[in-house]
Amino acid sequence: MNAKWTVFGMARAAVAMALLALASLGAQAQAPYPNKPIRMIMPFAPGSGFDTIVRFTAEKLSKELGQQVVVENMPGAGGIIASQHVARANPDGYTLIFHSVSSAVVIAKAYTNLRYDPASFAPVSFISQYPLAMVANPQLPATNIKEFIALAKANPGKYAYGSSGVGTGIHLAGELFKMQAGVDLIHVPYKGTAGATADLLAGRIHVMFEAVPSSVGRVSTGQVRALAVTTTKRSFALPDVPTLQEAGLKDFDIPFWNGIFAPGGTPKAIIDKLSAACAKVVRDPATIAKFKELGAEGVGSTAEDLDRFWKQQLALYGKVVEASGVKLEAQ
Repeated sequence: MNAKWTVFGMARAAVAMALLALASLGAQAQAPYPNKPIRMIMPFAPGSGFDTIVRFTAEKLSKELGQQVVVENMPGAGGIIASQHVARANPDGYTLIFHSVSSAVVIAKAYTNLRYDPASFAPVSFISQYPLAMVANPQLPATNIKEFIALAKANPGKYAYGSSGVGTGIHLAGELFKMQAGVDLIHVPYKGTAGATADLLAGRIHVMFEAVPSSVGRVSTGQVRALAVTTTKRSFALPDVPTLQEAGLKDFDIPFWNGIFAPGGTPKAIIDKLSAACAKVVRDPATIAKFKELGAEGVGSTAEDLDRFWKQQLALYGKVVEASGVKLEAQ
């Protein structure tokens, strides 16, 4: 009799423990987001100005959200490795990607056999942007952008521009310039911007596009000459350098930008909370000052604003890729 009631008691205890476990899971499921650390995947290697922006933003978001936002660099294949990882992640708001124009847009248009859908991401917030600068070797016999366009037209196929590789944002900026200016320049791709910069300084190539934050020091010391910037308004970091629109290239607008995205299917309530936190952080005076120090302009948009901008960029780069014939295969 005692054994029978002992077994019965054990069964009741097991049921009670199971109910407690279910209640605990339910409480966790209902806990407000976020209730654990968030991974922020960075598609490129550490050490760049872009990486500094990512880490500064993540630090501020950690304080705003009350949970650690951990930056994880995942370089490789121009951003494909990181993008594929996040596209396949659980859409619960705990894995995000800090996309750049290269990883969010250029890959989507330049590569043909990706193993994920690059248009599947859920936009969260447009974080910052900065122009590219078209810089030239100072020995080039052209002191401004209009003179360079005239020089290139008079000497088709003579002048070369360098890029950080075929199918990169810098390469496609050069292709758009060729199309709109009506010039024939030789494209010389490198494995990153360092090789292109070295050859530009040595005079082995004549011009290149590079991020304004990277070019300011060389421009100020006279190592390179800034001919133009690629956005619709001048850069505060290079206020005397005209835009390509001022040179007559209508609607030329190629900012280098970055923003936070989540895996597709992430609940709207989570997207909205993240977007509001990003906007608050990026518009903070300390963030504005830090970004300005890096040559960047903070934005801090809504998810809807980033979605509209992202789609405009996809359409623009799609036209450039089609016209240039650039087609790459993901490894």
